[in-house]
Amino acid sequence: IRDLLGLKPGEPIPPGLIGAVKMGTTVATNALLERKGERTLLVTTKGFRDALRIGYQARPKIFAKEIIKPDMLFERVIEVDERVRADGTVESAPDLAAIEPELRRAFADGIEAVAIVFMHAYRYPEHEKLVAALARGIFSQVSVSHEVSPLIKLVGRGDTTVVDAYLSPILRRYVEQVADDIDARHSHARLMFMMSSGGLTAADL
Repeated sequence: IRDLLGLKPGEPIPPGLIGAVKMGTTVATNALLERKGERTLLVTTKGFRDALRIGYQARPKIFAKEIIKPDMLFERVIEVDERVRADGTVESAPDLAAIEPELRRAFADGIEAVAIVFMHAYRYPEHEKLVAALARGIFSQVSVSHEVSPLIKLVGRGDTTVVDAYLSPILRRYVEQVADDIDARHSHARLMFMMSSGGLTAADL
């Protein structure tokens, strides 16, 4: 852009020269394919630590004797003793005092992204909200299933939430780098990125 405007590398872009920058990027796709996302912690309802690993038990090669499943994007799981039934009845509320040391231990070990996925949280998200508020005081990236993808099925909702936690920090750093490079605040350029749907969204979204 600076080359087209006749500016030197790093030289401030004068206001008014650029109306908008609209770009596509494969940085998140690359990070996913190469497994180079953020180290991620999964926080889920007690008894469901393996639900995403088990998935829907789909077997594309039905007669294969050796089933090789892909590695999970999360590296550690915290099971929370909480449960809300499908009708909204609370069987067990999360004990935040018991959860906090485990979250802090994961952070101290270098994990910086968290995916929170509780049973029936698509409709009854209160427990997720409580744990998310606690986690946001510790981690820079907290993805919560009822916010990211409020689907009924735990596996689909959980997979999407984990991917969001795994990739969002990578994407955020890239967006911030591009915004800094074009000096969006000073140049008044509107920075937009193409989504997988083909539409555009503002960089801050």
